[in-house]
Amino acid sequence: MRRLLAALGLLAAGLTVPVTTAPATAVEATSPGRPAVVEVRTIGHSVRGRPIRAWRLGEPGKRPMVLISTMHGNEPHTRRILETLRDGRAIRGVDLWVVPTYNPDGLARHSRRNAHGVDLNRNFPFRWADLDGNYESGPRPASEPETRAMMAFLREINPRRVLSFHQPLVGVDTDTKDPGFARKVARALRLPRKSLDCGGLCHGTMTMWFNHHFAGSALTVEYGARPPRRRMVRQAPGAVLHVLGAHRTSRG
Repeated sequence: MRRLLAALGLLAAGLTVPVTTAPATAVEATSPGRPAVVEVRTIGHSVRGRPIRAWRLGEPGKRPMVLISTMHGNEPHTRRILETLRDGRAIRGVDLWVVPTYNPDGLARHSRRNAHGVDLNRNFPFRWADLDGNYESGPRPASEPETRAMMAFLREINPRRVLSFHQPLVGVDTDTKDPGFARKVARALRLPRKSLDCGGLCHGTMTMWFNHHFAGSALTVEYGARPPRRRMVRQAPGAVLHVLGAHRTSRG
């Protein structure tokens, strides 16, 4: 109880609540038949114990990039972009981590929220607010195991860029830390540029938290409710590599 009161006091004062997070788990064996994969990690587990996996592609040693999808379980289609990158030929020119399914419990239930009924994109400890309904933000900042896992992973990796893929608002957020890169992403992915202000409910989002605490920049990319499969598995993966300055090898 004393900890909760202290946290509320810090929030009222406009300060960030410190969060203790565990480091990412040990490196696992890479998957046979996936030449692009150089490392696999289980970075944490969901409320229901499902693993949250990050796959490392490309060339370690460069400044890392991170792609995240399915933060909301009812936005499943963009994970095909990340899975296609993971499952294809080897990649050069980038040190790239992909997290295709960040909210596995929500995906299993086709729910925006996790198994506690929390919107993970309102649960990060930056400008957190007590929200209810579809944007339920949890009992406190970083209350959810998925949030803590992602925070620990990003702190360890310290990426130069983070792209967070969502649906269904169709656009790339230009109201961000690096609007020039946002414009470049929008052109490459053939998406309009937008100011994604969450209808005034942008509290405790992952990109806000990352942009405040890290030197790198995080960006939200929104596709439509039902993007064509061809766009997700044929067009978008190559465009993502292009905008990151990377490419596939001619052979696996």
